[in-house]
Amino acid sequence: MSLAKLHPNMDHWEERVDLAAAFRWTARLNLHEAVANHFSLSINDDGTRFLMNPNQMHFARIKASDLIIVDANDPETLTGPDAPDPTAWGLHGGLHRHCAHARCAMHVHSIHATVLASLADSRLPPIDQNCATFFNRYVIDDGYGGLAFKDEGERCAGLLTDPAKKVMIMGNHGVMIIGDSVAETFNRLYYFERAAETYIRALQTGQKLRVLPDDIAEKTARELEEYPGQAERHLDELKAILDAEGSDYAA
Repeated sequence: MSLAKLHPNMDHWEERVDLAAAFRWTARLNLHEAVANHFSLSINDDGTRFLMNPNQMHFARIKASDLIIVDANDPETLTGPDAPDPTAWGLHGGLHRHCAHARCAMHVHSIHATVLASLADSRLPPIDQNCATFFNRYVIDDGYGGLAFKDEGERCAGLLTDPAKKVMIMGNHGVMIIGDSVAETFNRLYYFERAAETYIRALQTGQKLRVLPDDIAEKTARELEEYPGQAERHLDELKAILDAEGSDYAA
């Protein structure tokens, strides 16, 4: 059988496989919420055309060939047979239109990140190495305005125009993670949820927190940013596990 028949949607195949693996592992870690969350990956230079999960398909069964191509500049995208979720188009479309540096974007309502986003003070203090990873590298959206249709998506995009800020803690909502690739963005998503969990559990003890000094937190964040190849290796290992299990994610 020809490769084209095995993979009916061949464009950007490597990117599709990486994104499908990220969906599968996000579901395995229970970072998703039912069929309500969404990831996107830019496939053109200005970022306005992007791969995205089909409307309301569960992350646990998404395959590389299932991913749809969305045009952030074409509202008619919402009328086609493979139309994305309107809130996904609003949120990710706004982001990719205004933030070309956000090549990949992952939005979830993961438990601990959402708890953090629900606190009156949603800052993440550097109380351990994972928390320090995000020191001065996130923004907090405290202007939640309802479901992320176009206007809300545009407003959110305006908060991520600084390329140094890779995480948006979406007050009363969840979290948006951006990056240059699927591997980088998924790795950041994974560690942000771990960091949020550490902080929330530390708060639950009622004990005084051991907060790192700003200079050490910044040094740690820079060192982790420059650590070679961890994100790529992380995703490669996850794909290796899926492959060994006989998963159809890459179909």
